[in-house]
Amino acid sequence: MSGDCCEHALLADDPRLKLVERAMKRLQYQPDALIEVLHTAQEAFGYLSRELLAHVAARLKLPESQVFGVATFYHFFTLRPKGEHSCIVCTGTACYVKGAGEILGRLEQAAGIKAGQTTADGRLSLGTARCLGNCSLAPMMMLDDTVHGPESPDGAVDKLNRLLEVPHEQG
Repeated sequence: MSGDCCEHALLADDPRLKLVERAMKRLQYQPDALIEVLHTAQEAFGYLSRELLAHVAARLKLPESQVFGVATFYHFFTLRPKGEHSCIVCTGTACYVKGAGEILGRLEQAAGIKAGQTTADGRLSLGTARCLGNCSLAPMMMLDDTVHGPESPDGAVDKLNRLLEVPHEQG
C-alpha cells in the first residue's frame, strides 16, 4: 500500500474523506485513535463501508481485521446505511428475561424487517444492543436518541408507529 490519502479509488473524489483525513492527521495517525477516527468517519459517511474501513486501516497502519473487529464490536457503529430513524431494542439479560424477545419480534413484524436491516424506503433501521445500560427500565428500547421503558410489545409498536407517522424530511 502506498500510504496515499486516496488509495481507495471509490473514495478518492469524495469530499467527506477530507474530514476523516483531517481527524487522522490531528490525531497523528496513532493506532490508538481508531475509535475516534471511526466516529468521525461514520459521522461523515453515515455508516462504515468495507472500503472506508480498509482505508482507515491503511492510514493508521492497523490490520483490516482489527479495524473491522472494533467496528462490529460496538453497537454505535454500523456497516450499512442507516434509516432516517433508528429503533434499538435492548437484549441484555434484564431486558431479555422481561420480554425483549417478544418486543423485538413484534417490532420486526410491524416494520416488515429483521433486526440489523433498514426498510426499503430508508425510513427505519431496526437493531439490537446487548445492553443499553438502563436495566431499571427493562425491557427497554431506544427510538432515535430517546429511551423508552419499561416497554410492552403493544406499547413499543405504538411508539414506533407514531414516530413513523411524522412526515420525513425531503432532501
